[in-house]
Amino acid sequence: MGPYLKDFMHAFVHALKNLLPIIIVVVFFQSVILQQMPDNSLSMAIGLLIVAVGVALFLQGLELSIFPVGKSLSNQFAKRGSIPILLSFGFALGFSAVVAEPALIAVAEQAQQISEGRIDALTLRLLVAVSVGLVVALGVFRTIFGYPLHWFMIIGYICVVVITYFAPEEIVGLAYDSGGVTTNIVTVPLIAALGIGLAASIRGRNPLTDGFGLVALAVMVPMISVQLYGILVFSGAEPDPAAVTSLASDSAQKLSGPLIMLLELAEMLRDVLPIIITILFFQYLVMRRPLSNPRAILFGFALVIFGLYAFVVGLKMGLFPIGSSMAEQLINLDGYWYVYLFAFLIGFATTMAEPALIAVGKQAEQAASGRLNGNTIRILVAIGVALGITIGVHRIIDGGSMHYYIMGGYTLVIILTILAPRYIVALAYDLGGVTTSEVTVPLVTALGIGLATAIEGRNVLIDGFGLIAFASIFPIVTVMLYAIAMQAVSSWKKVET
Repeated sequence: MGPYLKDFMHAFVHALKNLLPIIIVVVFFQSVILQQMPDNSLSMAIGLLIVAVGVALFLQGLELSIFPVGKSLSNQFAKRGSIPILLSFGFALGFSAVVAEPALIAVAEQAQQISEGRIDALTLRLLVAVSVGLVVALGVFRTIFGYPLHWFMIIGYICVVVITYFAPEEIVGLAYDSGGVTTNIVTVPLIAALGIGLAASIRGRNPLTDGFGLVALAVMVPMISVQLYGILVFSGAEPDPAAVTSLASDSAQKLSGPLIMLLELAEMLRDVLPIIITILFFQYLVMRRPLSNPRAILFGFALVIFGLYAFVVGLKMGLFPIGSSMAEQLINLDGYWYVYLFAFLIGFATTMAEPALIAVGKQAEQAASGRLNGNTIRILVAIGVALGITIGVHRIIDGGSMHYYIMGGYTLVIILTILAPRYIVALAYDLGGVTTSEVTVPLVTALGIGLATAIEGRNVLIDGFGLIAFASIFPIVTVMLYAIAMQAVSSWKKVET
C-alpha cells in the first residue's frame, strides 16, 4: 500500500492547489463585495477538504482501473480486427456511461418540472444516452478509417445551427445543456482512453489527431436529437400539469442521517455500475480473456466510487450553499456588474478545479509529445468558460434570443475549425466537452435558473437553461485561437530566419 499512499498524497496536494481559485473567489466576494462572512464557514472549509480527498481518490482510481482497462480493450479489439465488435463496444460504452449520469438526471428532472410534464425526464435521458452511444460508435469508425474529424464537426454543427433556427425556443437551451452534461469525470476519461488507445493500436494513426474527438461528438449529437424531440413535443397539445405533481411530492420526502450517506454512496455505485458491467461483458464474454490485474482494477473502481461520493458530498457541504446565497445576494445589488464579475470568476475557478480537464490535459500533453503544455491548456479552457458564462449571463439579463447567440457562437466555431491547424481540432472540441462536469454544472445551472427566476419578464424554461452551452462553446474558441496564433508566430519566425 506504500506506493498507493504516496500517489494519493501527491494527488491530494495537487487537488488542494486546484481548489485555491474557488476559495479566493468566494472569500473575495464575501469579504470585499458582500462584506459579510457566511455562518457555515467551518462547514465550507471541511467540504473543500472532502472535495480534495474525493478528487485524489478518483484520479488514483482512474489510473488503476478505467484508463488501463479501456486502453487494453481497445488494443485487443484493434488487434482482433473486428469492426462490428469495436462499434458495438463503442455504442455500449457511450450508452452505459451516460444513461445514469447524475448531471443529466438532474437537468432532465428540472426540465420535466419546469415544462409541467411536457418534457419527460426518462425519455430525455434515454434519447441522450442512445445518441451518445451511436456517436461514440461513429467516432470509433472515424478513428479506424482515419477520416478527418473537422469535416464531421463542420457538417454536424451546420446541422445544429440549421435545426436551432427551426426549434421552439423552449427546447434550445435545454438541448445544448443536455449535450454539455453528457460528459462527466467518469465518461470523459473512459471515452478519451478508448479513442487514444485505439489510435495508438492502429498503424498510421496519430493519438493527438485521431485519438481525441469522441468527447466532442458525444456533446454535439444530443443537441440535434433533443431539439428534434422538442420540435415533436412542442408541436402537440399541452399535457396535464398534474403529471409532475407526483415527482414534486416524492422529492419532498427526505431521509436523514446515515441513510442519506448510504443512499448517496449507492447512487455513486449506480452511476459507475453500467460502465463496469460493459467492461466485464466485453472482457470476459466477447474477448474471453481475464483481466490482467483484477485486484488492482477492482481496487481502482472502488476508489473511483468513493472518490465520486466524497467529491459530491464535499461540494454540497462546501460550495453549493454559499454559492446559492451569494448569487441571490448579488442579484439584489444595484446594477448587474457584480453578477458579471461573479460569473466570470466562478467560471474560471471551477474550470481550473475540474478533474476531467486535469485528466484530459495530462493525456493531451503526452499525446502531443511536447507541442502542448497541460497547464496552458487548462488556463485557455478556463478563460473560455469564464467568457462563455459571462456572455450567457448577459443574454439572460438582456433577454436576448438563445437562437441567435448559439447560432452565432457555433458559426464562429465552424470558421475557426477551417482556419485552425489540424492537430488541435479534435482536442479543442473535446476540451469544450470536459468543462461541464460535476463542479461546473450544478453551480452554473443554479446561477442561470436563479437569474431567470429573479429577473422580471424572464421564462425559466426558455432563459434559465443554456449557460452550460456557452461554457462549452467558448473553450473551443480560445484553444483554436491560441493554436492559430502559435502557428502564425511560428511561420513568422521561419520567414525572419
